[in-house]
Amino acid sequence: MSNADPYNPLDKINLGKNVAEALLGRKPQPLPALTRFAGAGLYALYYRGPAAPYERLAALNHGDDPQAPIYVGKAVPAGARKGGTGKDGAQTSALYKRLAEHADSLRATPTLDVGDFSCRYLVVDDIWIPLGESLLIAKFSPIWNTTIDGFGNHDPGKGRYNGLRPRWDVLHPGRSWAERCQQRSETAAQIATEVAARLQVTLPNPKPLFYVEQQATDYRVSNLSDET
Repeated sequence: MSNADPYNPLDKINLGKNVAEALLGRKPQPLPALTRFAGAGLYALYYRGPAAPYERLAALNHGDDPQAPIYVGKAVPAGARKGGTGKDGAQTSALYKRLAEHADSLRATPTLDVGDFSCRYLVVDDIWIPLGESLLIAKFSPIWNTTIDGFGNHDPGKGRYNGLRPRWDVLHPGRSWAERCQQRSETAAQIATEVAARLQVTLPNPKPLFYVEQQATDYRVSNLSDET
């Protein structure tokens, strides 16, 4: 967007940024300490532990304001994935349940400590969930959304274990259902090397970039007001 373009607060991208910024403005919570709450929405997970592949990432997440999510996801009300309206979003516990599932996945692997994870989450109207998630992933390119697939996978169920084991489960073994999937040719050491190499070259964009863009927008809006 050039300085000459009029700012449209109702533009789809600008509305999505508002949702993303609302999430990023939330106080991070320890993942294993969450208590049940109602609603659907968006979340970001942050890692600050000692696991070797993530050292440079973890360095950005110490303190009270973690900067670089390792994973971004969403939880929608029942029926939303089938084209339903998901109007029962206020009554569902989809977002809490999704975060609890992730905590269980982390507890299952001896390679990570769930206590090293925090999260930000935002209960939001269903219509903004997919847009907010896609913008956050595009902004941060979290390593578990991009380089390592499978963290958010569910047990495919009996008779459906013919697919390859997710890369996440090769690097972080422990989930019983993933052990039933077909073995990959890649080893954990190879995947860890790939992760470390990527983070050595490219780290996720830090959180303030959203706010810098908003400040530029506020400046343009302010100038328009001064000229009228």
